[in-house]
Amino acid sequence: MDQPDSLISVSGRIVNHSLYELDKGVRQLFMLTLSWADLPGVVARLAADRVDHYVHRLNDSRVNLFFGRAALVETVRRFVDKPLCELTAEEDFMLGMLLGYDREQQCRRYLERTATPERHPYAGAYAPAPFC
Repeated sequence: MDQPDSLISVSGRIVNHSLYELDKGVRQLFMLTLSWADLPGVVARLAADRVDHYVHRLNDSRVNLFFGRAALVETVRRFVDKPLCELTAEEDFMLGMLLGYDREQQCRRYLERTATPERHPYAGAYAPAPFC
């Protein structure tokens, strides 16, 4: 992109950095929450680099855009069909792992979400994030 930094949106900068990480093999899947207004420009950038993507509608003003390696994007497309806070514990765990989140934190989050009185969550220092 030959535009000065002041003309590139924040979303555009994030996508450019993410594409750099994708190209270098640092991460293989990304999720970006953005406005519908920013979506066409970002999708055009992904298309220009032949990067697979999936648009998941949040509401009338925002979307979650998943992009990266084809197999990972297709996997997300098959189970992210509802608000993220409504994902099952297993789906939430899988999404976190696909996005490259810290494995131990994802395991603790899963254990917390699946805890019952008979099956106590991991006893480590963990403050669970709200689910919705």
